[in-house]
Amino acid sequence: MSEPTLAADAARWLHAIATRGDRAAFAQLFSYFAPRVKAYLLRLGLPAARAEELAQECLLLVWRKAAQFNPETTGAAAWIFTIARNLRVDAARRDRLAQVEEDPTDAAPAPTPADHQLHSAQRAERLRTAMARLPAEQADVVRLSFFDDRPHAEIEQALGIPLGTVKSRLRLAMARLRTLLDELK
Repeated sequence: MSEPTLAADAARWLHAIATRGDRAAFAQLFSYFAPRVKAYLLRLGLPAARAEELAQECLLLVWRKAAQFNPETTGAAAWIFTIARNLRVDAARRDRLAQVEEDPTDAAPAPTPADHQLHSAQRAERLRTAMARLPAEQADVVRLSFFDDRPHAEIEQALGIPLGTVKSRLRLAMARLRTLLDELK
């Protein structure tokens, strides 16, 4: 089939599909363009199965949108290959979006290695020992501030001491804890 004949035939096929829903014309159009569209998509870098899928989707769109084809503005082949290219671009966007939308919190957390668990347990034990060595009034302020996550004003009310005393005890306790933790290493 020569190019001028092909162009005329493709335009006629599209017209027959658009006006009469002509299945025979679509079969001819499909048999000619399906392998060419697939080859085009393969050249664009798609895997064979994806290229086959998009080629079929392209020709299905040609069937549905045949009435939109205007032979005065473009050739049938250019119109069909433009549909194929647009489908490929849309597919690439969807794939990229799907990769972005994967929520990393959906993945199960990796198990904590045993050496990390052991190290954490040892640090927790050192902290318990150091807290036990603090004066009771300093330990109370540390517990309320860091373990109960209470603001200084609440600690002031809970212990019935001035805000300045809360801050002072907390500062002294932190300095003492640093020293005790260094000794317990």
